[in-house]
Amino acid sequence: MAKINDNYLKLKAGYLFPEIARRVNAFAEANPEAKIIRLGIGDVTEPLPEACRAAMIQAVEEMGDRATFKGYGPEQGYAWLREKIASHDFQARGCDIDASEIFISDGSKCDTGNILDIFGKDNRIAVTDPVYPVYVDTNVMAGHTGEANEKGEYGGLVYLPVTAENNFTAEIPTQKVDLIYLCFPNNPTGATATREHLQAWVNYAKANNSIIFFDAAYEAYITDPDLPHSIYEIEGARDCAIEFRSFSKNAGFTGTRCALTVVPKTLKAKAADGADVELWKLWNRRQSTKFNGVSYIVQRGAEAVYSEAGKSQINALVNFYLENAKIIRTQLMAAGLEVYGGVNAPYVWVKTPHGLSSWDFFDKLLQVYNVVGTPGSGFGAAGEGYFRISAFNSRENVEEAMKRIVEKFKV
Repeated sequence: MAKINDNYLKLKAGYLFPEIARRVNAFAEANPEAKIIRLGIGDVTEPLPEACRAAMIQAVEEMGDRATFKGYGPEQGYAWLREKIASHDFQARGCDIDASEIFISDGSKCDTGNILDIFGKDNRIAVTDPVYPVYVDTNVMAGHTGEANEKGEYGGLVYLPVTAENNFTAEIPTQKVDLIYLCFPNNPTGATATREHLQAWVNYAKANNSIIFFDAAYEAYITDPDLPHSIYEIEGARDCAIEFRSFSKNAGFTGTRCALTVVPKTLKAKAADGADVELWKLWNRRQSTKFNGVSYIVQRGAEAVYSEAGKSQINALVNFYLENAKIIRTQLMAAGLEVYGGVNAPYVWVKTPHGLSSWDFFDKLLQVYNVVGTPGSGFGAAGEGYFRISAFNSRENVEEAMKRIVEKFKV
């Protein structure tokens, strides 16, 4: 009989968002008259920017003509898109990133998991707690962890608590770790990192020959000019960091799928024989073997992000969600709740009142106010007692959800 990958059996029952969907669906079936407002999953709701739609439509037309038809594209992404990204997102901010170091993909979620293909099983891995679940679960699947304890913490991982006491930015570990997951602006807490904080991480990584996996999927939401958008704005980061970005949360590509990963050619790690190996070569080989690239149509849509019209439309889209976050933050504070995030980020992190557990607060919001959020405990043990509210929804729904909570909620 065929054998399974037993590491999958270590995973806690149900991924966070399917469990949310299960509870919401059960409530909706039992209460068909309830008007449920979903502020849980970080999925955008507003239409694709016009510039992106126009570019995609033009690309579809090109696919209908033999002279302009495109078949397989380069697995790394088309050069014209990579060059735009390098120029606008990195070089314009003083980052020494070349277009050849950028790989186009179908999602930063995918790449933060797939990147493990090029790393060995003996690395000591650090994650923040709370944490985006994909970072942990993909390491479990790859066999990099032991079993989970009663808190849901997996053996073999180093957990770095992020709390109100440290402004939800993890302290530098005292022990040596090899791979470090950082996400800023942070999902789920909405926290941001200063240049000084990121410089400390880069210094640590270089001193310990560590690699930082830097998830910058929400960088477009940074409005504070003093905050860095990229790890590569930090001196020395080319020698110790891989950055992941996405077109999902700025341009609304959650349903069309386009993202990117930056692997500097100066970045190296050790082989079993002690030799230094360029990670760019390994990632390029991995992508060329396991990935066929993002469609030409979608990449043309992504290229339009960098047009003058595209930049204006995306700025308006990001500001729309930031205003939603401001409304959520302001109204929840008015209700007497302890609130974090929601500034330079599309997520608001709420302390649950009355000592309620994260899932008990989830059930209360769903059953009493018909509002859906995300239990903090689903992001890790340190997330217990907190709750994430997403700004990704229509203005009407956000205002209605906050009205329900403020009018009825008693702290």
